[in-house]
Amino acid sequence: MKTDLRFNRKALIVLTLGLGLMAACKKDSTEELTLKIPEISGTKGVYMLCEGLMGSNNSAISYYDIATKTTVADYYKQVNKVSLGETANDLEQYGSKMYCVVAGIQGTKQSFLDIIDIKTCKSLKRIPFNSATDGYIPRFVAFYKDKAYVSRYDGKVSRIDTATMAIDGEIMLSEGLEQLAVANGKLYVCNSSHPYYQNGGKNKVSVVDLATFTKIKDITVNHNPVRIQTADNGDLFVITWNDYIINNNPSLDRISSVSDTKIASYNDDLGAIVINGASAYVAKDVYSNPDIKVLNTTSGALGASLITDGQLINTIYGLTVNPFSKEVMVADANNYSGSQGFAYCVGTDGKVKFSFETAGLPQHAVFNYSYK
Repeated sequence: MKTDLRFNRKALIVLTLGLGLMAACKKDSTEELTLKIPEISGTKGVYMLCEGLMGSNNSAISYYDIATKTTVADYYKQVNKVSLGETANDLEQYGSKMYCVVAGIQGTKQSFLDIIDIKTCKSLKRIPFNSATDGYIPRFVAFYKDKAYVSRYDGKVSRIDTATMAIDGEIMLSEGLEQLAVANGKLYVCNSSHPYYQNGGKNKVSVVDLATFTKIKDITVNHNPVRIQTADNGDLFVITWNDYIINNNPSLDRISSVSDTKIASYNDDLGAIVINGASAYVAKDVYSNPDIKVLNTTSGALGASLITDGQLINTIYGLTVNPFSKEVMVADANNYSGSQGFAYCVGTDGKVKFSFETAGLPQHAVFNYSYK
């Protein structure tokens, strides 16, 4: 017994020392990992996705260098020696990459997702979304943990592993899928009335559980939901447009991600919407008296105009909040010119900090940062 006790004491001492060393190593590794996380010091440049005119195959990514105040209208083509493609529709940042959704047009095999290195604008991989004869018309991309989710007009959402850059799952929802957003571990996808041959009347937002990648339910909203964003309180704001078939009144609908029900509707005719943390803005009266309004995500009310220095925006086509500076990039489609648009960086004081020319129909911005 004494021998066993001595053995147990020794074993306990060794185990204790081992655990101590493991804890120390773990602490060192954690501290080392923490030290390696880059800290943003500023914004070096702005990428602006430009849709181009449908059928012209002239989508582009413009780039503005803030320090030199220079612009390359088609920076993507300059870097990659190939055109971006036909009808690019979304550009979003996730980690060190940006994901560009190139929709193409129906009847052609021009649909894909382009995964691009932010530092260089070099294309890392193009993931095709085409059948043998047609494109699936991908529309928007959203992210959750290590996955990217792409909505498609053919009714599916594709799940992409951001490490392998490969599709690892798909789910069928409904034709005409538009923007999608994540809240409470769930994916919310707009079922729009587009394309028009569906006879209009689509009025659902589909809810997908991301842990199992299965559909939970459809939430009834106003007709033709097209844009959706998540507020910092977990609610989702859905912009619905007139679908010109049933001639519905546009609105801003509100969904609770707790109850998965529509909890409010506001009688607003809106275009673009962006929500980033406490910053929320919408484009109002884009065809008659264009303005960008602050959105109160608590009350749902529209507040003051974003721009306070008198800068006029001809055609508000996209809004992007810089997560670092909270400045807003406003994309001006310049009366839908196929060759020239404009981008304006508006500060938190409502004044334009800088602006630059872009290729035709600018939409979404991604920011190239400098690090400490």
